[in-house]
Amino acid sequence: MSIYVVSSGDTVDTIAEAFHVSAYSIIDANQLVYPYALAVGQALFISDTPLSSQKPSIQTGGYAYTYISPWVLAQTLPYLTELFIFSYGFDMEGNLVSPPLDDAPMISASWQADARPVLTLTPLDASGQFNNNLISSVVRNDSYKNNLIQQLLNTLRTKGFAGIDVDFEYIQAADRDLFTAFVRDLADTLHLYGLTVSVALAPKTSAGQPGLLYEGKDYPALGAIADNVFLMTYEWGYKYGPNMAVAPLNMVRRVVDYAVTEIPPEKIHLGIPNYGYDWPLPFERGKTVAVTIGNVEAVQIAIQNNAEIYFDSVSKSPYFNYAKDGIPHEVWFEDVRSIQAKFDLVKEFGLGGIGYWQIMRWWKANWLLLTESF
Repeated sequence: MSIYVVSSGDTVDTIAEAFHVSAYSIIDANQLVYPYALAVGQALFISDTPLSSQKPSIQTGGYAYTYISPWVLAQTLPYLTELFIFSYGFDMEGNLVSPPLDDAPMISASWQADARPVLTLTPLDASGQFNNNLISSVVRNDSYKNNLIQQLLNTLRTKGFAGIDVDFEYIQAADRDLFTAFVRDLADTLHLYGLTVSVALAPKTSAGQPGLLYEGKDYPALGAIADNVFLMTYEWGYKYGPNMAVAPLNMVRRVVDYAVTEIPPEKIHLGIPNYGYDWPLPFERGKTVAVTIGNVEAVQIAIQNNAEIYFDSVSKSPYFNYAKDGIPHEVWFEDVRSIQAKFDLVKEFGLGGIGYWQIMRWWKANWLLLTESF
């Protein structure tokens, strides 16, 4: 397996000849679009072995909304050991709220592909925003908490889920220990039936890190209770923030450095973004809104605008600039180089797994690289 960075004058045919592989294998693995133009600086996955889907040796999960394309789901499931179905919610009294679309086909497809279907629980309100008042209402009232736990157990057993992933964000600091108690009670209940509990964790770099995103998560306590934890190591570059790498490796490393001091490495799953952002420039806080794009789409934007792709040596992330209708743009995304750097981090720390937010877009080179790496 090789990662090749395109130089000026390269074509698919000349690259294929240099590596003694078929042009089709390069086109297929990298989802190149006819007439197979390339961008200078584009990273290509190249393999001299037959390309096939197979389970990696490491635990690998992916989040998906219930409206995922059945084709994308079918293509991706062979590479997953867990499918996180996003998402179930709840009301102030702890009554479970199902996702808008039936998730039974996803659960069935997951089992058929030998991937564990996992119910993702979030405190999303009717507007689709994380609402910490919902969290407070449930964790502060034993009746509401027990109601939610019982409904979750019934749903998992009735629908055929293998476990639950608790993705509560913006927990109030005053609710930190109550949230931990909720996860403990949930785990104690589900473990009796052979069901698992995982917890999504905000990317902390220290125990006392201030901020609403961090103060409600007790890393060591949650790590001891949960079967595994999911580090949300992305969104440094985000929709409403300044133009920068989504998951810069230097920042990801800081999170992992701290996490392994509080949680056994084999319980930690590293979060990886399957997306990028396109920012119009100049950035103005409160005004600029980036467009979310896929990683394959990002390369096509570079090709269409004759932009050269660069690779930042600190964040280990690709980026490029272009102009459209007189407006400058900057794009940060993931490619096989940035993903390989994250895989290397997983190996370095002996982490137990990898999780993708999210798998709504098909990115074949990533999955092929995963199976080559683990």
